[in-house]
Amino acid sequence: MKIHEYQAKEILRRYGIPVQPGKIATTPEQAEEIAREFGVPVVVKAQVYVGGRGKAGGVKFGSTPEQTREVAGQILGMDIKGLTVEKVLVTPAIDIAEEYYAGIIMDRASQAPVVMVSRAGGIDIEQVAEETPEKIIKEPIDVRWGLLPWQARDILERAGMPHNVIAKGGAILAALAKAYDGSDATLAEINPLALTKDGQVLAADAKILIDDNALPRQKEYAGWAEPEEANPLEFEAKAEGLTYVKLDGDVGIIGNGAGLVMTTLDMVARSGGKPANFLDIGGGAKAEVMKKALLFVAKDPQVKGILVNIFGGITRGEEVAQGIIMAQNELPLGLPIVARLSGTGEEQGRALLADAGLTWGQDMRDAAQKIVAEIAARG
Repeated sequence: MKIHEYQAKEILRRYGIPVQPGKIATTPEQAEEIAREFGVPVVVKAQVYVGGRGKAGGVKFGSTPEQTREVAGQILGMDIKGLTVEKVLVTPAIDIAEEYYAGIIMDRASQAPVVMVSRAGGIDIEQVAEETPEKIIKEPIDVRWGLLPWQARDILERAGMPHNVIAKGGAILAALAKAYDGSDATLAEINPLALTKDGQVLAADAKILIDDNALPRQKEYAGWAEPEEANPLEFEAKAEGLTYVKLDGDVGIIGNGAGLVMTTLDMVARSGGKPANFLDIGGGAKAEVMKKALLFVAKDPQVKGILVNIFGGITRGEEVAQGIIMAQNELPLGLPIVARLSGTGEEQGRALLADAGLTWGQDMRDAAQKIVAEIAARG
């Protein structure tokens, strides 16, 4: 379960981690009043369940209450990666000298939480992880006794932190591990962990993901859930009975069976594409279900093409083809679709697609390469 920054900071505060005071505003006028209450320059931050808010213009400074009202008006209502900003966090601005990264994530391979620390923090931590992974220090946590303060300090030292950050940050990192465990999180990160010019070390931003399976015992945090805000498409899909997960790419993916869909995601990635979603139509889907799935995937404005990958059994290839053909008049004009049909009804389905002038792949790799190429050709 995703929660907002202000909620993640509240969890950190409960574990003794220093964070800035802050209040939520849903109108520009409320933001102005909060700025007057703080009496200092503030930062106005969009509260949405995606990263990259700063680059998208969702984080702005307000030097005066009047300017705070103005920038809050610019942020509220804006679209950030398909999510509408409905509330902002107003918090006193801090004079940052350096920014670092600290996080804890569940490592599926070792089946243990892993601490990650980097001296290169801030909004480009993903780029650091991709281009210079050696700058990120990783250390598994022994769940029998958690992360001990001396271990936390050692990790910070190996990451090349200044001595004053090691002294104060060790307690913060150890507390972050306790917050991770106590909230049943799958991810807890501070980015940036800020060193201010007056020598303070604090969490200037925070992100926590809570394990859905733990929500029955994390009743307070479960009450923070805003599923319709977390991802409107996923919320709508659930209401329509579709098994759908939103991703960040531009290749829509539809298949039958979770394993096949996951393999299709991998094949698209290997072909140079980036999947936009996971959608499993299940077994025995008829033409109407296929049409419904196509129209739903096309609702995502990031989708530039759709790959349909079906292994026929109780799902028949000709039914899938008919559903694709039925959807044509309602899909965005020119949206490329490539289908791969195998198994029951594949010959009839391919014939139907060919008669309709639609593209199909000889196999999964061929289909993935074709949809990636078509998207690339259209720019």
